[in-house]
Amino acid sequence: MDNTLPEQALDASFDLVARQDAAEQALGALRSDVDEVKSRLDRVRRAAPRPAIGGGAAPSLELKGFVDGYLRHGREAELKSVSGAVAADGGFAVPREIDALISMQLKTISPIRAISQVVQTGSAGYRKLVTAGGSASGWVSEVAARPETTTPKFNEIAPPMGELYANPAASQAMLDDADFDIEAWLASEIAMEFARAEGAAFVSGTGTNQPRGFLSAPTAATADAVRPFGTLQFLASGNASAFDASPELKLIDLVHSLKAGHRQGAVFVMNSKTLATVRKFKAADGTFLWQPGLLEGAPARLLGYPVIEAEDMPDVAAGTLPIAFGNFKAGYLIAERKATTILRDPFTNKPFVNFYATKRVGGQVLDSDAIKLLKIST
Repeated sequence: MDNTLPEQALDASFDLVARQDAAEQALGALRSDVDEVKSRLDRVRRAAPRPAIGGGAAPSLELKGFVDGYLRHGREAELKSVSGAVAADGGFAVPREIDALISMQLKTISPIRAISQVVQTGSAGYRKLVTAGGSASGWVSEVAARPETTTPKFNEIAPPMGELYANPAASQAMLDDADFDIEAWLASEIAMEFARAEGAAFVSGTGTNQPRGFLSAPTAATADAVRPFGTLQFLASGNASAFDASPELKLIDLVHSLKAGHRQGAVFVMNSKTLATVRKFKAADGTFLWQPGLLEGAPARLLGYPVIEAEDMPDVAAGTLPIAFGNFKAGYLIAERKATTILRDPFTNKPFVNFYATKRVGGQVLDSDAIKLLKIST
């Protein structure tokens, strides 16, 4: 009997089993390689720097050292190469990327800052000379002598300044989380606290260790030509404790008390409670004086001018100034030291880490002819 065929079948079976074993081993090795690649990609992803604030190029070495070294772990030695670093007891100047983000958010959420003239200074003080009336001029013939013009009168503007501070806190666990965007969080917290303090100071600040608000400036009912420099003009509402019977006429008078040149870019400023009253005013033909913005994001308008809501403006009451109208770019000056400083404090509020941020900010009326006020008075 021939046993060749069964032996060949048995050899083929053994060969097939061996091939299956080899295939399983190869598949296992491939899976191991895939897992290793995934692990490496994950490590690379975690180690890679986050995108720069606002997109674009990778963060600078200054920003990376400030965030990863100082803010997250408190390593002050990594700030030795940072320009603008000051003594540790006073904090360290934040990199320009974070400072720019703070400024951008401040402009968005601080109503008076958004409409006023803002200047950056390199020191705590700022001075500006403003001419009163300008230089004299005249007409002459082609060959006539040119008489000397009168010397213009200058007024010095030195906005009172104070130190604005914020003290947001984060847990160490949040700081240790690589996915926690500490730059955006810190800028948002600082900007929000700064905006709350600024809102009150730019409106009614006393000028002592803080800006002097435009409502803290002297006021008078006299016109521009005879009113002292720095004194704002007010128009009376006609009623001792509220608006009179024809409030729309008072608002029209308020608008046209401002010179035509300043009306280009002028806005109304009032709080939401006053605005709720003003929105009900109608003209003689029954149309509302207030008109909503026609496009998304466009401001509402009153008599054709944008309305800015500033909650720190006073309510309608006897003797108050609830409505301002003017060109604040020309009328109010905000001066600020460019660098914001931050001091990391992990000890005061354990287990939280406090970030004590400070900035020098000042403000004052710049051109008293550019802002008019409505006073609740007879």
